[in-house]
Amino acid sequence: MRQKNIILTGGGTAGHVSLNQAIIPSLQQKGYDVHYIGSKDGIEKEIIADAFPQVPYYGIASGKFRRYFSIKNFTDPFRVLQGVAQAFRIMHKVKPSVVFSKGGFVSVPVVIAAKLANIPIVIHESDVTPGLANKIALPFASHVFTVFEETLQHLPSDRSTCTGSIIRSSLFLGDREKGIERCEFAGEKPILLVMGGSQGSKLLNDILRDNLTKLLQKFDVIHLCGKGNVDNNLFGIAGYKQFDYVTDELSDLLYAADFIVSRAGSNAIFEFLTLHKPMLLIPLSANQSRGDQVLNANLFEKQGFAAVLEEEALTAETFLQALKQLIAQAPQYIERMADTQPPKTPEEMVELIVQYEK
Repeated sequence: MRQKNIILTGGGTAGHVSLNQAIIPSLQQKGYDVHYIGSKDGIEKEIIADAFPQVPYYGIASGKFRRYFSIKNFTDPFRVLQGVAQAFRIMHKVKPSVVFSKGGFVSVPVVIAAKLANIPIVIHESDVTPGLANKIALPFASHVFTVFEETLQHLPSDRSTCTGSIIRSSLFLGDREKGIERCEFAGEKPILLVMGGSQGSKLLNDILRDNLTKLLQKFDVIHLCGKGNVDNNLFGIAGYKQFDYVTDELSDLLYAADFIVSRAGSNAIFEFLTLHKPMLLIPLSANQSRGDQVLNANLFEKQGFAAVLEEEALTAETFLQALKQLIAQAPQYIERMADTQPPKTPEEMVELIVQYEK
């Protein structure tokens, strides 16, 4: 088997790393030597190091492209240029046959460096509309793959393809009983899982904790609250288990859940869809983001996969009412989700990527 090198990049949130996580084993099985370029202290460094300690990780400088005024808008372009130079040296050292970018701001200098080094670039976009980093990287890409068919209208038709979702193989290894045991639940109540993404969500954390007493009357509650957001005063409450962040255990917790309340990041909601989990989505508002989660959530609601509660309308009363309706309509949600096409495998995604290698 001929050895080839490939560089993966993407970071800033777990959503910009999860697909890379999923395809690394398949790339290695095909004989590729995988290298990863991320930020020096981003969440991607911890995720990749924990899951794949044998994969060389290179931390580079990167800057954030803000849509609002900040003094850092004047300094971050120089960090991007520094990152381009660092990534270019890595390209020269590793000599990859292709670069695969999952997005996030750290990917921009990597993509530019790959173009300067004449290395093919493949990009993946998970959301309905391309993120700013991928918009910047788009002119340099050999091809862009998308999750949503609707995304293609924003991309060059000759360089873009909708693949649908790609789900990590480890998701299907989840075990409901292990999840229940890990949470020390009796297993007598339905389980509600609440999660706000890898960084957590103060809004979701507060609405859950403010209504915890009422929720525990009907549910056992798993709470993924984000790093640094554990409430030490709530340890030891029967039927309530909080985690700041989980990796390998997440599949077990998802299998244990009967209902899910979540933000609307693309990777997460497609995992819920694949497992046929009735979900209440509270997307990050357009006031706090570019509105991608609102679009994701609205599409899932339109297709009958999810209930949606806009955060502007979120109160204790609307939250509890939305949960009540979710439970009542759960059979219909599950039926609609069961009719969907199965997701692509990581192996299929790898075949799509490596066809562009030089």
